[in-house]
Amino acid sequence: MTTIYELIQQQINPFDSTTFRPGNFWQEQQDQALTVGSIHQDVVGEIATLLNQVAKDNRTRTLLLAGDSGSGKSYLLGRLKQQFNAKAFFSYIGPWPESDYIWRHTLRNTVDSLMYVPAGQTQSQLLLWLHGLEADRGQSLIKKLIGERQFFIRHLKNAYPSGIYNPNEFFGVLHDLTNPELYPIACEWLKGDHLDTANLKALRVKHPIDSETAARQILSNLGRIAAATQPIVLCFDNLDNIDRALDGFINLQALFNLNSIIHNQKLNNFLIIISIVTNTWKQNYKRVQAADVARIDAEIRLQPINLDQAEALWGSRLQPIHQKAEPKPPTPIYPLSRHHLETQFPGGKTRPRYTLMLGRKLFQEAKNLSPDDPIYTNISADFTAAPDPLAAFELLWSQEYKKTQAKIERIRQFSAPELVQMLREALEALQVIGIQSKLLPSPKYASYSLSYHLPAQLGRIGIIWTEDPNLVGFFHLMKACEKSLQLNLCQTLYLLRAESLGTHKNQGNKIYSDIFTGYPHRHIIPDMTSLHYLATYHNLVNAACAGELVVGDQTPNLKQLQELIRQSKILESCPILDNLGIFAGYTRIIGVSGTPQKKLAAERATKKLELSKIKDYLLALVKTQKMMGRYILIQHTLDQFPDAQEYQINELIFQLCHERQILIIDDTVPVESQLVCIVR
Repeated sequence: MTTIYELIQQQINPFDSTTFRPGNFWQEQQDQALTVGSIHQDVVGEIATLLNQVAKDNRTRTLLLAGDSGSGKSYLLGRLKQQFNAKAFFSYIGPWPESDYIWRHTLRNTVDSLMYVPAGQTQSQLLLWLHGLEADRGQSLIKKLIGERQFFIRHLKNAYPSGIYNPNEFFGVLHDLTNPELYPIACEWLKGDHLDTANLKALRVKHPIDSETAARQILSNLGRIAAATQPIVLCFDNLDNIDRALDGFINLQALFNLNSIIHNQKLNNFLIIISIVTNTWKQNYKRVQAADVARIDAEIRLQPINLDQAEALWGSRLQPIHQKAEPKPPTPIYPLSRHHLETQFPGGKTRPRYTLMLGRKLFQEAKNLSPDDPIYTNISADFTAAPDPLAAFELLWSQEYKKTQAKIERIRQFSAPELVQMLREALEALQVIGIQSKLLPSPKYASYSLSYHLPAQLGRIGIIWTEDPNLVGFFHLMKACEKSLQLNLCQTLYLLRAESLGTHKNQGNKIYSDIFTGYPHRHIIPDMTSLHYLATYHNLVNAACAGELVVGDQTPNLKQLQELIRQSKILESCPILDNLGIFAGYTRIIGVSGTPQKKLAAERATKKLELSKIKDYLLALVKTQKMMGRYILIQHTLDQFPDAQEYQINELIFQLCHERQILIIDDTVPVESQLVCIVR
């Protein structure tokens, strides 16, 4: 029998800030058990009405969803997806790196989202959408004569005799989605990837979707024929990290231009949701043309929650712990109480985030008290044992990094402008000087590049990052690199590329060999570990800019996040930044040796680094919890590092004890009953 008092000491704080930040609703699966149905239920009803109107008349509508930081905007988007995915297709669209890339970014994110499999389904949204369009599968005479693919194309051309951009290629690629072997490259083409010649030939298309106009037309195609199935909901979120206009403010006008074009050109069957922080909207809406603001069909502002809803939010977090307790706790929110809410929020209103942050503080203090303590029933949030912000950040990073590893499987999941944006954000955090975007003089490839200075290297350093497999495009990019050097735009140029470089028969490869196989210019091959580091930090930047990042008891802004990333030195483990010489001041020339001794040494170094990460995680977890069960500590660490062994984790715990950083309170009792605390 485990009492509630023992569980409070043993368990991870259920209000831990690592669970606060929702993101892309396809990548951050929400626990429905934590959803309080009454919170923002009126808003859910209003949006349901709009969605039903779009489904009924196919006319696109735009909703502005505004709310203060911590009011639950991103969480609400995920809730809408969960509740209405059976009657609409949902697309999550994050911040774009360049405004002159916004249509391609929107298309890419839309197709990415359509590739996810909804809950309860076995096929992706894209295939579910396609099944509503498919021609009769019966063996008609005409199908036998012209083939199934041509029959499919003819069927859809008859169904949509006008208004479809490039119908033969577009409908042909849609048919290729039904072929498991062609499905991946068909998706890549729809996203706008610059496929190589062989893949273009396999899809029977001539060109990639490589312009804003083409991306807009393909998006129009999707909306036009979606009328035969279900509406498409485009959710624009995290707008505080979009690119900035010349006046230094975020370029919301680009988004509202896109929205107006969708309306003006009657791109049907979309529900566009623009999720934005209230203060951001107040500061920027006058910079958006009035005619474009008028295209908003409805504006909803998320209101604070009441104390009944706050109490229910606490109860949803505490329920898993209460279910393990015997005897049962006296109230559903024990050891917290309604009195704490009334004291902290005398006006009777609060926000979901503030409710959770208060719950974390109160639960944390309860860990440090004995059940016989007379103030156990009168715990207060005004205590001094605030969590170590650096430990809280390292713990948050570890969990975010693991999620990034699970959802990003290859470098080409991102476009070149997105890759360059993530690299630039990391360089800015590390206080690299003189960072400038768009080094290349080519308008088409400028967003593939940036430049900066390092103290130990003379002259400006340029970086190009492209993973486009199309070798014709690679040739034009190499020509742009050649021209940048002729114009002396930089003195050192690095090409980041993991994709093929072609052969000596390709013109692009010849220019590449002239530039990047000598000195001082170099070709550096990026790896997945580097991408995971950059993408994890990018996600945290998005959250910090939107005021949605919570670290312990703090909500750091971008500058404070950058300070945390420098203090933690986490990015020093990012291989591509190390190879670029960001930490040493010069670019490292990595030699690859195939000798068994070198390989064995590398494996040992990797293993040692991994154990060091596990040890850091253990210490950070205990620091943030102050006290927890040893068994719980081991299990959480195994969840975070599934390749680790339990004996290794125990050895690291003993190391931390020997170093007097943590303490096992009573090692004579069974492991399941042992408590671990931080040494002060």
